[in-house]
Amino acid sequence: MERKRKILPPVYLLLTLALMTGFHFLAPIAVFIPAPVSYAGAVLVVLGITVASIAAWSFHKAGTPVIPFEPSTALVTGGLYKYTRNPMYLGMLLLLIGIAVLFGSLGPWLPIPFFIWVIQANFICGEERFLESIFGERYLEYKRKVRRWL
Repeated sequence: MERKRKILPPVYLLLTLALMTGFHFLAPIAVFIPAPVSYAGAVLVVLGITVASIAAWSFHKAGTPVIPFEPSTALVTGGLYKYTRNPMYLGMLLLLIGIAVLFGSLGPWLPIPFFIWVIQANFICGEERFLESIFGERYLEYKRKVRRWL
């Protein structure tokens, strides 16, 4: 049985955003996406928030908890979950990429791989085992059909 995590994914998201901001303002590295091109990052920010929100709403509609490792009551496979098994995390990643594009410098990109690694190692892999233990073959079939990220 997977244990609940004390630090939830939004905390890692905020920590990553803080690191990105710090790299941009306190230790700037080459600007390679100049304004106004960098403003395109706003589209990714909005897209990321939208994807994560729609995914969370799908859990709410299904009556299953959004918080990782809470006992799941439903396997959500419709909507965005037809295309990715982790649209909430994908939405967070799109938000981070959008912010990096908005900043336009190299530094904000550096913490993003750390965020991906933390989410994958501390949440996704455990959630997959957790869901497999709850839903068995139904989850395994879903896992075979739908990719982890995209």
